[in-house]
Amino acid sequence: MSDQEVYVRFIEWLNKAWWGLPESVHLMPTVRAFYTPKEAALLTDIPFTGKSLEELADLKGMPSAELARKLDAMARRGAVWRSMRGKTVHYSLNDTFFVFTRGSFWAQKPDKGTKALARPLNKYFYDGFMDQFAPAHSKGLRTIPIHKTLEDPRRILPYEDVIQFVDSQDYRVVANCACRQRKNLDPDSPDCRHPLEVCLHFGRLGHYIVDNGLGREITKEETKEILEQAAESGLVHAISNWEQGADTICNCCKCCCLFFEAYHILKHNKSHDVSNYRVRINPKTCKACGLCVKRCPMDALRLEGSTEARNKEGKVVVLDPEKCLGCGVCVYKCPTQSLILERREEIYHPPKDLRAWMEKWVVDSKVASDLKKH
Repeated sequence: MSDQEVYVRFIEWLNKAWWGLPESVHLMPTVRAFYTPKEAALLTDIPFTGKSLEELADLKGMPSAELARKLDAMARRGAVWRSMRGKTVHYSLNDTFFVFTRGSFWAQKPDKGTKALARPLNKYFYDGFMDQFAPAHSKGLRTIPIHKTLEDPRRILPYEDVIQFVDSQDYRVVANCACRQRKNLDPDSPDCRHPLEVCLHFGRLGHYIVDNGLGREITKEETKEILEQAAESGLVHAISNWEQGADTICNCCKCCCLFFEAYHILKHNKSHDVSNYRVRINPKTCKACGLCVKRCPMDALRLEGSTEARNKEGKVVVLDPEKCLGCGVCVYKCPTQSLILERREEIYHPPKDLRAWMEKWVVDSKVASDLKKH
């Protein structure tokens, strides 16, 4: 079998996961950049749900020790999920959304394949890869407010309190921001000025990351320091978009985040799901410095002339409420404390857990597909 045939068969297998690989001139270069022909052949037919090493050895017709060595190497690249169930090791193939937008780009020292992947993947990102998220009403991440920016922190719901969430976790991990690393490794993309090691993970996912050398364990205090560093830099806190079992807090920038790019460049209906807060402005104390306008990742703020202005510019900041995420990035650095996050009238409740989120995504995808046919 030729290398081309190996990759075609592998892509057909990858398309059986929840996240498909749309046709594009950039598809094959992207897959070839990350997976060698031998890796593609090995991983074809590896299930997306966990199987024991012994079951997989029978499937692939090779000794268990040899297969374990190869799969362990792929787990260290984020391509395979490795876990223990009691004393038995299980493996599953990671879907391409996990591999291409998360696991492969977390490591402090990305390998040769990951470095080669960045350029073709960034092209593929704009040419079909992210289309599957366009119809989703519930996005993959939900905005969670910066803790110090709330008008009344006593009213915050448990799943929106970033500090309470961090305190509730018993295992905390930090890795590089996968989006920022993907951009920084691409010679065609400008380097991002924001801090890189700010992607926070918890629980089972955190253990996978540390076990495979893709990140490092940190303390509760270090986790809060990273959140503060992210807030200073103007990054949006964004958590897994389900109430129970959230395992990730991203710290997103407008220039690199896959969801912000999907909104601003690919024109998806939204980037992240919003928090239950929205900015309120005091025009009488606004000095029209424009800092909040520069920091807003959604272009939801602008300066306009106003009779309410009490500054020499004669302008105040104005909000487009439909664009506001309720992140608090603008509030956090306002020098006159003219901005605050207040509760929205309508409260948004995220899906209960990952399964519920996935069910919503499947429904949205089917509806979009049916409409496209008609």
